[in-house]
Order: sequence, then structure tokens, then C-alpha cells
Amino acid sequence: MALPSLSTTPHQPGIRAPLSPADEARRIALVGMKRLALGLLVAMAVIFAVSFALQDRYPWLEYVRAAAEGGMVGAIADWFAVTALFRYPLGLRIPHTNIIANRKDEIGESLGEFVESNFLSDAVVRGKLESIGISRRVGTWLVQPQNAERLTDEIAHAGTGLLDLLSDDDVKDLLEGVAREHLLEPEWGPSLGRLGEHLVEAGRHHAAVDLLLDKAHSWLESHPEAFGQSVSTRLPRWLPGFVGEMVDDKAYREVLSFVSTVQTEPDHPLRAAIDHYLAELMGDLQNDAAMVERVEVLKRELVDNAKLREFAGDAWESLKETLLTALADPTSALRLGITSTVLDIGRRLAGDESLGARIDRWLADAAGYVLQKYRHEIAGVITETVERWDPAETTEKIELQVGKDLQFIRINGTVVGSLAGLLIFSLAQGAVLLFGL
Repeated sequence: MALPSLSTTPHQPGIRAPLSPADEARRIALVGMKRLALGLLVAMAVIFAVSFALQDRYPWLEYVRAAAEGGMVGAIADWFAVTALFRYPLGLRIPHTNIIANRKDEIGESLGEFVESNFLSDAVVRGKLESIGISRRVGTWLVQPQNAERLTDEIAHAGTGLLDLLSDDDVKDLLEGVAREHLLEPEWGPSLGRLGEHLVEAGRHHAAVDLLLDKAHSWLESHPEAFGQSVSTRLPRWLPGFVGEMVDDKAYREVLSFVSTVQTEPDHPLRAAIDHYLAELMGDLQNDAAMVERVEVLKRELVDNAKLREFAGDAWESLKETLLTALADPTSALRLGITSTVLDIGRRLAGDESLGARIDRWLADAAGYVLQKYRHEIAGVITETVERWDPAETTEKIELQVGKDLQFIRINGTVVGSLAGLLIFSLAQGAVLLFGL
């Protein structure tokens, strides 16, 4: 007796998807077992018919007839019991038959409750997580170079997919919004003043002053002609020309000497004047309304909406292109860095028992929290899934899983029925002989 092909989807009634290779193998095995059970019933019927017809001529066939009769009864009774689970026997709507289809929702709810109570309990999950040592196993796996490279490939693939998935316009809008909220809307003056005040108080500006002095000294040494006639042109015209040249040369040397002196003397008055000027400037940036407003005007001139949008777009496009290129290149610094980090994590997880124990406890606590809060919802997936199944599809799914084993009930019923029929008939015959009934 062949089974109809599976499986009907609840969304497209009447359209059956092809069986998977595993389900097809189960279907073939189920059909074979059904034929075997049916063959035993037919054999019992044939034996019963022959023995019944010949028992008057051969009295010993009464025992064979009784065994065959019991076998038929057992086979038919167990066929009815097994069939009643999955469909109406012979199409007759007898009460308490076609049980799975009629009670599909109750079965799904019971299965969900069973899983929730026995598999999703905190004790079961926590005990399993603590026994397997997840961190050590993960560390042992990650420390293998081929596994680290494989994980790196997966991360790169996922990263590339995420970058392609992101909308460029949305990202630009986000960057522009963040920049406007955190960069443009706040006043620059007070923030710059507080930052500069800390730098000046800590003397961090001295390095910048030294750099400027070094650059100025180097430039003056390399460009002695820079002064040219900048001083002599301001002298009276009646002075001889050589006097102007001497004045220009003297001025150049004085300036060069002055810069050299400031370079070599940490306590030079100019340095003190610079410190005092910067301290006052930082104070004005924080407290002088006019100075704050001047900074705000400068900010608006430097960064208007169009420039900010352009900056956000350029920044995102540059970052995206850089990331895509790096993720696609196995030899890029980014990919190599990811692999190195994965290997390092693997070594730490595999070798640091205290770290592994902390991570295992954290995983167990996290799993316990999730189960405590969402256990019913997780188990509810089973109930809701079964409820969405078509009754006929549900019946066929379950029959494919357990139907083959259930056919042994029919086979055993045939054998046990035969033995029971033989035993009952033998006892009856013994009683007749013993008591002369």
C-alpha cells in the first residue's frame, strides 16, 4: 500500500513539494513494512481458509485454524489501531480515529510543553554548557591557522555583504546628522577654550612653539635675502647705498640671533609672553561673548550645510572603498589583523583556564537569563509551527518518521494473536478432555 507523496504546504493547498532523499528512503521502507504486515494477514487468511475446509478430514488442522484465526484477529485489530492514528480506517468516520489530524493542535501544544519542561529548563541547559567547556573547545578550534583563516574569510564576506547592504544615502544622512549635532550645534569657543586651557597649564604648547621657532630659524638661515631692502627702503634717500645694505644685513642678523636666543632659552621673555597671551586667549574663548561669537561666525563660514554634506559623503565613500578593498585582499593589513586577533583569542581561550571559566559562567548565565525570560516563547515556536501545518501534511510527516516502526505492532499482533488463538483453543480442548465437557 503506497503512501501519497508529501508534502502539502499550508500556503499553497494541493501543491506538494518533492520529498527529500531521507524522506523518500523512509517512504520506501514504510511501504515495504506495510506490505509485509499485509502479507502476513493474507497468509493467515489463506491458512485459515484451507484449515477450516479440511479440519473435518484432518482434525489436527483445528489447531492450525485456531492459530490462523487468532492471527487474523490480532492483525486486523492492530491494523485498525495503527491506521486510526493517521486516518479513518476504510474511510469510516469512527469516533477516536484519525487522531493526529483531528488533534494536531493539541499534539503541537503538548510537544511544546514537553520541550519547555524537559529541554529548556535552566538546570539542563546550564549543566550541559558547564560540562562541555565551550571556551576551551572554541579556543582549540580557533588556534588552528586554517580555522582562523576560514573565520577571517567568513568575517570578510559578512562585512562585504553588510557594506553592500547599507544605503549610501542613509549613511551620509547619519554622518551629517551626527556631525551637525555633535560638531556644529555646540559652540566651539568654550570647548576650544577648555581644551586649550588644559594644554597651556600642562605646558603641552611648548612643543608647538619649539617647532615654530625651529622652522623660523631654518627658513631664515636658508633665505638670507628674505629681508632684502625691507629696512633700507625706510631710510632717508640722502644716505649712501652701502649704509642701507649694512642696515639690512644688521637687521637680518639681529632677527636670526633673536630667534636663536629664544630657541635656546626656556625662560626667554618672548616665551613667557606667548604663555600669557595663550592663557588670556583661552579665557576669552570661554568667557568673552564677543570672542565666542567671532568663533561661531568663523565656524559657519568654514562649514556650511553644503560643505558638511559633501564632507560626510566623501568620508563615507572613502571609508567604504577602503574597507571593501581591504576585505577583498587576503594579504591586506585588515585581513591579517583579523586573523592575528582570532589566533590570539584562540590561544587565550585554550590556555587561560581562569578566563575560560569566566566565559563559560557568563555563557551559562546568559543562557539561563534567556531561557528564564523567553522559555515559553521559544517552545511556542513548536506549537505555532504545528498549528500552521496542514492536517494531512502533519499526518504524513509523522507517519514517515514512526510509521515503519508502528508496522511491527501489526506484525507482532499477527504473531501474538496466532499464539493466543492456539493457546486458547488448546486449553479449551484440554478442558473438554479433562472434564468431559
